[in-house]
Amino acid sequence: MCMETTVPPPTATTVCVTGAAGFIGSWLVMRLLQRGYNVRATVRDPEVIKPTVEGMLSIIRSCAKAKTVKKLIFTNSAGTLNVEEHQKPVYDETNWSDLDFIYSKKMTGWMYFVSKILAEKAAMEAAKENNIDFISIIPPVVVGPFIMPTFPPSLITALSPITGNEAHYSIIKQGQFVHVDDLCEAHILLFEHPTAEGRYICSSHDATIYDITNMIREKWTEYHIPTEFEGIDKDIPVVRFSSKKLMGMGFSFKYTLEDMYRDAIETCREKGLLPYSTQVHTSGEEKEYLLNSLEKDSDSQGKELLPTSKEKHAEGQGNGLLSSDPYSTQIHTNGEEKELLLNSLEKHLDGQEKDLLPISKEKKAEGHDNGMLLDNAKIQTFDGN
Repeated sequence: MCMETTVPPPTATTVCVTGAAGFIGSWLVMRLLQRGYNVRATVRDPEVIKPTVEGMLSIIRSCAKAKTVKKLIFTNSAGTLNVEEHQKPVYDETNWSDLDFIYSKKMTGWMYFVSKILAEKAAMEAAKENNIDFISIIPPVVVGPFIMPTFPPSLITALSPITGNEAHYSIIKQGQFVHVDDLCEAHILLFEHPTAEGRYICSSHDATIYDITNMIREKWTEYHIPTEFEGIDKDIPVVRFSSKKLMGMGFSFKYTLEDMYRDAIETCREKGLLPYSTQVHTSGEEKEYLLNSLEKDSDSQGKELLPTSKEKHAEGQGNGLLSSDPYSTQIHTNGEEKELLLNSLEKHLDGQEKDLLPISKEKKAEGHDNGMLLDNAKIQTFDGN
């Protein structure tokens, strides 16, 4: 996302926000309009490496041709800062991610990291050549409320302990976080500051995945949150992003880590993107019935735990979520995994109120009334071939 400013007209300053339909862009447009700015907004195509770099250079060429653009602000990513084999205790604006390491590992989000690194470096040079002030804002995982109708990519990462999206655990293993509103306010401050230039980290909180899960477990007891993560030591140190340069410009952060997650969870629930609970209510007799039913259903190859449309299932696979339907969960298992699953279920169901499957407030109320776990509970099985 980029933000450009033109020479002020008699009444108000005009800015152009690219990527205005996205998580950060849409919130920024709202805040700019509230401040009285004239906003011109554009949307963008999905990012891949070459189009991202060429798109960035195209924007700068257009700015130079217009001869009215004074400042260009590039919303960057922490993926340009600390993606490397060994983490440092503290990162600042002088640090860059290791491209060779990214290319060799091809971890979750690697193409996005590469595109941002190459786009930022290309933009720095092009802006300098065309006498345009260039600012790069580097946020970590952005969390908070949102206007867009779909699940923001950064919230897929931030809320992965709730959704069980294990591919994203490594991103918040030693994580850094900022509220979307703080980030947008930082954009506006740097846009308005006459001497702002270069890179600025905008990060308010540093936390490990265990810090995050402990907070969620304490504040949102209705969710089943893992207590251990394979390959991640419980004593893993915090990695800090320094926002000293930004705060030296007079900026202060307003939101706590709990604020970020509360706003994100509430918005996701309101939009039907996240369940209100992942609790299972059962008695001893129902536990035995459930396990027998699950074992019977898991012997077939085409069963569903809860009905999910083809479109929703496709969305879930595409955006990395377990399922984009907030009231359904699909389990994919082969023979060995089936036995493990059933053992796990039996362990979970030994209690009277355990967290297993997402259910809505209405379903949860029904569960209290009739003692049933879920209607039509089935398991979808795949052989993995």
